[in-house]
Amino acid sequence: MNEFDKLDDKILRTLEGDGRISNVDLARVVGLSPSACLRRVQELERKNIITGYRAVIDRSQLGVGMVVFVMVGLSAHLKKDAEAFEKVMNDAPEVIECHDITGSIEYLLRVEVTDLKAYKSFHADTLGTIEHVKSITSYINLGSSKDLRV
Repeated sequence: MNEFDKLDDKILRTLEGDGRISNVDLARVVGLSPSACLRRVQELERKNIITGYRAVIDRSQLGVGMVVFVMVGLSAHLKKDAEAFEKVMNDAPEVIECHDITGSIEYLLRVEVTDLKAYKSFHADTLGTIEHVKSITSYINLGSSKDLRV
């Protein structure tokens, strides 16, 4: 396999929908023999196009009742400040995603908590204790019409 083609795309889309599909079933879906399909999947893994497999968890079953997208601006643009902020976010269990982005703010977070009281605690006790945080803007998620992670 030298180039990415339509079969590779079909394999990836199928695996995104069901990462536990057997190789035999995957081969049937994409129209290949099981051995050819396995070779392609292994090559996609070797090239780090497929970087892993994961379980999709219904976090509401674990008590998550609220998703908040948080935009965070830093007062300084020094590498040490960004690294310090990212370390705190990596250690915060409420932070599911932390993205370093362009624009008027530096970070976009996906925060998942049980309720508003839990978010207020995260806001005050975690974000509110980081020295170089200049601004915090919170957007409460009312619902998602499209989420490819599930």
